[in-house]
Amino acid sequence: MTEQLSEKELFNLKKLNKVLRRQTGQAISDYNMIEDGDKVMVCLSGGKDSYTLLEILSQLKAVAPINFDIIAVNLDQKQPGFPEHILPEYLDKLGVDYKIVEQDTYSIVQDKLEPGKTTCSLCSRLRRGILYKTAKELGATKIALGHHRDDMLATMMLNLFFAGKLKSMPAKLVSDNGEHVVIRPLAYCKEKDIEQFAQLQKFPIIPCNLCGSQPNLQRQLTKEMLNDWEVNYPGRLETMFTAMQNVVPSHLADTTLFDFKSISKESGVIDGGDIAFDKESFEQKTNFDEDAQNEFYQQHPAVQFTEIN
Repeated sequence: MTEQLSEKELFNLKKLNKVLRRQTGQAISDYNMIEDGDKVMVCLSGGKDSYTLLEILSQLKAVAPINFDIIAVNLDQKQPGFPEHILPEYLDKLGVDYKIVEQDTYSIVQDKLEPGKTTCSLCSRLRRGILYKTAKELGATKIALGHHRDDMLATMMLNLFFAGKLKSMPAKLVSDNGEHVVIRPLAYCKEKDIEQFAQLQKFPIIPCNLCGSQPNLQRQLTKEMLNDWEVNYPGRLETMFTAMQNVVPSHLADTTLFDFKSISKESGVIDGGDIAFDKESFEQKTNFDEDAQNEFYQQHPAVQFTEIN
């Protein structure tokens, strides 16, 4: 597809590809997501995120210092109008090992749907169960999902606002059935970069509204809020994501994470002590850009996957 791009578009594509590949490699290294001999099942929905995930992982596979296999898996849920030819044609052209799983979950969801209720929750549970079963059948050691940094931030804010929890999407965790390791290699990647990359790559995007369901309103509003913050306060989302990696349990209020009861004068100063009444000094970055990001990664060379030209 690159032959159809202008010189400027090609330059932007190469720049985005380099950034996304470095960030993905950094996340894989930081969380030890992929190990030698792994078989990674990439869940391919036909959206921009999963296409990008498959593309970047394929590039890393070609140059990584370890050996691992990739298999793309798409779940055809028999939604009316689903263009079932698109993904096989794309994957055949790409030369990637893949499996199309056909399960009519659409009919099941429609049959069980109560008036006024959305389909997403039940559909998600059914889809997850099928993908777990498929991973087991394929002998996959890791299940890779296409969630990115903005998804993780939105989930954190949703849990904060509506569930009373400081919790987000994990970059790596065991699946809820206890049988698989789920990874999110795009954890450090910005949605806007992924969106631009997908447009320049001309991925054959499949619409996500074929089932007629409405988007999660709370998540949509939360993402709009985060996007507004990014526009009005550049660098804020970077700071928020950094905060997710710098948790200080002694300065929160969860007694299961920190032993507040045993604190005494003999405990000494813990994480700076009680400075709640001190004047805070917050320096909000207003000029964060990809050049600064590149400089950061040059100062923090990756261990394995990011040693890529």
